[in-house]
Amino acid sequence: MKLQEIKEKNIDELKEAILDSKKELFTLRMGHNKLKQLENTASIKNKKREIARMKTVLRQKELDSVKG
Repeated sequence: MKLQEIKEKNIDELKEAILDSKKELFTLRMGHNKLKQLENTASIKNKKREIARMKTVLRQKELDSVKG
């Protein structure tokens, strides 16, 4: 998910997207560790960065809603 797409979401949508991404990350990790079936190991790193981006934008939106 690109940064522009993340910024367009509201707070509730971001929280839901973060939960979905965490579930996907868990699945990727389990597939890699237990079954050794993950072909693209960079996908774990990319998913972690996507979650961090969403959390950053979420925090910015929460702070903006408090100020204004």
